[in-house]
Amino acid sequence: MLHHGGLTVKVRQPEIRDTVPRAPSHRRLETAGLTVAAMVAFAANSLLCRAALAGGYVDATNFTTIRVAAGAVVLGILSLVRGSRPPPARLVWSSAIALFAYAIGFSLAYVRVPAGVGALLLFAAVQLTMIGAGLLAGERIAAREWAGLGLSIAGLVVLTGPGLAQPDPTGALLMLGAGVAWGAYSRRGRKSADVVAANAAAFAATLPLALGASGAAALLGAAHISRAGVLFAFASGAVASGLGYVIWYAALRGLTATRAAVVQLSVPPLAATGGVLVLGERFSFRLSAASVLILSGIALAVLSDRRR
Repeated sequence: MLHHGGLTVKVRQPEIRDTVPRAPSHRRLETAGLTVAAMVAFAANSLLCRAALAGGYVDATNFTTIRVAAGAVVLGILSLVRGSRPPPARLVWSSAIALFAYAIGFSLAYVRVPAGVGALLLFAAVQLTMIGAGLLAGERIAAREWAGLGLSIAGLVVLTGPGLAQPDPTGALLMLGAGVAWGAYSRRGRKSADVVAANAAAFAATLPLALGASGAAALLGAAHISRAGVLFAFASGAVASGLGYVIWYAALRGLTATRAAVVQLSVPPLAATGGVLVLGERFSFRLSAASVLILSGIALAVLSDRRR
């Protein structure tokens, strides 16, 4: 309001809105497409591994070796194209041990458990490991996160408890161990300035460990391989793992941390559906109930983290 020569002139101030600029529609569509592709790739890893091992096309150690080698090649080429610098050696080798533990446990488990059950166990173990590591690191856990943690644990009890549809205990333990290792690998990856270079280096460093496991299996007479087994393993490593990670990193540029965590809840149901439609597996009531409990618990914990 201005006063001039006895006259009062009302000046309208421009309206200021507290808004966040929205990404262009084509950018949102691109993010959505990349996210869907990444989730399909992650679910495909379970299907490819289960198809190869349950069908007897390759043994678990050779599947792991080919998968790791293919992933190392794809990620290595991308890292070179981007001109990335390799991470410190001490981080590489500690990450490689965790990555190998995940990869070999993942393969050995899928000899025994269906695709959907394996994906659910893996995903639950990863998230519980991440939360547990946060607790040990002194992070504060909200009541909603505790509730989510309790729901997820209840779902694991429902899934792995005694009963007619109980998954193979050894396979379940192997997959839970793989999930713990992947959770540890993910925690270490948070320290990396360049995630593509870090993954490329870790895959390359994991290859000697995988070759050692394949050699041990050959000496014990447990190794076998076929052309189909090589193709399954190569697709798992080069496409579902290597390219899948690259696509996911591109999608993350358009996602908040919470949205990134929530969309990953789609992986176990996708793997279970693929197992039913592609591999002819059964989708039991036990798996359905456990899926609801585990995924609801994880979603609850993730949304709680967003509010903090």
